[in-house]
Amino acid sequence: MFDRMRRSLMAALAVAAIGALNATAPAAADEKIDVVATTGMIADAARQVGGDLVAVKALMGPGVDPHAYRQTRTDIAAMINADLVLWHGLYLEAQMEDFMRDLAAKRNVVAVAESLPRNMLLSHDDYDEKFDPHVWMNPNLWSKVVIAVRDALIATSPDGAETFKANAARHLGELAELANYTTRVLSSVPAESRVLLTAHDAFNYFGSAYGFEVMGIQGISTESEAGLNRIAELVDMLVARDIGAVFVESSVSDRNIRALIEGAAARGHEVVVGGELFSDAMGADGTYEGTYLGMIDHNATTITRALGGEAPARGMLDKLSVGS
Repeated sequence: MFDRMRRSLMAALAVAAIGALNATAPAAADEKIDVVATTGMIADAARQVGGDLVAVKALMGPGVDPHAYRQTRTDIAAMINADLVLWHGLYLEAQMEDFMRDLAAKRNVVAVAESLPRNMLLSHDDYDEKFDPHVWMNPNLWSKVVIAVRDALIATSPDGAETFKANAARHLGELAELANYTTRVLSSVPAESRVLLTAHDAFNYFGSAYGFEVMGIQGISTESEAGLNRIAELVDMLVARDIGAVFVESSVSDRNIRALIEGAAARGHEVVVGGELFSDAMGADGTYEGTYLGMIDHNATTITRALGGEAPARGMLDKLSVGS
């Protein structure tokens, strides 16, 4: 209750600051469109579509958990002064939800994932009356988010419409190639090995797209806690089904994964870390893994090779920095 009141107070103060400012003037024709995006994945889509016409700032960098992220004063100032603010929605940025919806009443703000048809979204028992927000795990679904980013940029700067459309078409072609690659390599994993166990429940869209059984120690939000009973249940499952690999995530502590491995070892069953996956954040800035293409290429290649399938060590474009 106290935490909810504190979030509401912070949002109210931020909105008061918004109301005290004059409306930001639109960018001049020879200036870049100032775009602020919450996650790295959305920022990458804005850069791909906007090209030289945009200057994009991502609020959340590599290794940052969007479920727990709270806007800073610097973030608030950046969003207030931006020509366009792009956020995911679907309760991904849970701690920013009230602020973003209040900001949208006064500024040019678009929740790009909420454009997806509800029949394409997954529900979850741990996420009452809300949808699983991790839609970027399926490149075909993410393509629809890229289209929403394109449309938001066109609405913000109609003069750039042809450029945005051309850039979006090119990037959608890249996403189609990515979808073909991931489908091909992941289908090489033996059927009995298609079990993906990770730190939290971020891979349900992945499982739906590629025919994998996915399990998270924590729920959809990293704010949920994994109890001892949950760890014990998963250890029993690993031993009973002879599963030998689990995966850590770049934006989530590996504490629970280590507990699983130790629990299985105590039962005489060896489990190894199959690799580190990018779940809620991309790789380091300036790297291939720091792009959406590289993020998903890395995940698919790492999972395939760890679970007995066949994939090139450096991925789809021979660009992965470390062989998976």
